[in-house]
Amino acid sequence: MNGTHGSGNWRPALRPGSIEPTRPAIQWTGQQLDYREFGARVRAAGHLDADDGPGAGGATGASGVVDASRLPVPEQLVAVFAAAATRRAVWLADPAQPIPTTAIGQSLPADAFLLVGTSGSSRAPRAVVRTLGSWTSSFAGYSALTGICADDRVLLTGPLFSTMQLFSAVHALAIGATVTDDPATATTAICVPTVLGRLLQLPTPALRSVVVAGAVLPESLARQAISMGLTVTEYYGAAELSFVTARRWPAPHAPFPGVTVRLRDGELWSRSDFRALGYLTATGLAPVQLDAEKFASVGDLATVDDAGGLQITGRGDAAVTVGGRTVIAEDVETTLGTLASVSDAAVLGLPHPRFGEQLIAVVVPAPGADLGIVRAAARLVLRGESLPRRWLQVDRIPRRPNGKIDRGDTRRLLQDRLADL
Repeated sequence: MNGTHGSGNWRPALRPGSIEPTRPAIQWTGQQLDYREFGARVRAAGHLDADDGPGAGGATGASGVVDASRLPVPEQLVAVFAAAATRRAVWLADPAQPIPTTAIGQSLPADAFLLVGTSGSSRAPRAVVRTLGSWTSSFAGYSALTGICADDRVLLTGPLFSTMQLFSAVHALAIGATVTDDPATATTAICVPTVLGRLLQLPTPALRSVVVAGAVLPESLARQAISMGLTVTEYYGAAELSFVTARRWPAPHAPFPGVTVRLRDGELWSRSDFRALGYLTATGLAPVQLDAEKFASVGDLATVDDAGGLQITGRGDAAVTVGGRTVIAEDVETTLGTLASVSDAAVLGLPHPRFGEQLIAVVVPAPGADLGIVRAAARLVLRGESLPRRWLQVDRIPRRPNGKIDRGDTRRLLQDRLADL
C-alpha cells in the first residue's frame, strides 16, 4: 500500500486459506491463541459500537476511540486489529504516564488509526497520531530487510506502547507469524541494545536473528551477537517518522526502502510515506513539522563515513556543548559501556559558568569495581571534552519500560544527589 496517509482497503481479518487457522498467533504467559481464535476475537471486538463501553476491545469512549492501554498484551493486539478492520482509532499509552486526551473526538482526522505516546525519555511524552497506511506501506520493506516470515516466532521484549514493539507485533500477525514472550522458543527478537545484552546471556536455542532499534547499537555488542551465529538488523526511526535508515550488520546505514534522507548541519531529515499525521494536543492535531519539500526531522544526528555510509550518532537533545564543542552523550555512554568496570552508565550535561556545560557521568560500577577504577579506565578511552569531569555512582540508571535511558529522571536524580553533597 502506498500513499502518505491513505488507509486503503487493507484488512487484518483472516481470509480463508491465507493463514492456517491452527497456526499459533500469540503465545503469551504460557497461553496460546491460534489464528482462528485470534480472528474470532478481532471480529467480536470490531462489532462493538461507540456506546457499548468496556469489552474485548478495551474501553470505548464517546469519541469512538478504543483505549487499549491497560489491557493484557493479547487483548491489546485484538483491539489494534479490530480498529484497523473497522476504521476506528485505538489508543495505547504508558498507564504510568498517561497523556491528556482532551482533543480526542473533535480533532482526529477520519483516517486516524493509532494514537501512541512518544517514549518520554528526554521530554514529556506526546501522543503521536498515525494512519494504518503509514505502517502497512512499510511491511514489505521490513520483511525484506529483517527476513522475518510466517515461520518465525517473534519475541517482544518491551511493552506495546513502545512503537518498535507494537509495529513488530502487528507486522508479525499480518504475515502469519507468531508473537511470543518466550525467549526459549523465539526465532527472532525485537529489542533495544540494553535488552540485547541481557538476551545474549539467556538460553535461546531457536534464535537466529535480532532486530535492534531505539538507541545506537554498540559495535562490540553487534559483533558478539554475530559471533553467536545471529543475524543482526539495526534500524533508526522515530514514532513520528517510522523508518528512516537501516542496515544488516556489518554494512553501514542506508535509507530504508521508500525513504529519502538528507543531512543538514549534522541533523538527519527524511521524507517518506511512513510519517505520522502529527501530535494530539489540547487544542487539536499539530502536524509533524515539515519543510517546503516535505522533509521532517526529530533532531537526531548523523554523519557520513569515508565510504559514504550513514552513521547515526544520537539524539540532538542528548548533545552537550562543552567549551563550544558538541559532545554526543550517547557516544560517551557507548564507550563507557565497553569498559569491564562499568555495568551501566548515563551521561548528561549540566550548566557550567565557564564552559557552557559540563559533562557528568552517572555510573553503576561492575561488581568489584568502584568509581576510582572506572575513572582510570575511562581516561584510557576518552579524550578532551568527551571525558566526563564529574562522576556519580548509583545503584541503577533510570530507564523507560522500553529500555531507553530516562534522561528526565536521571537528571532529577543527579540534581538531587549533587544538592546533598
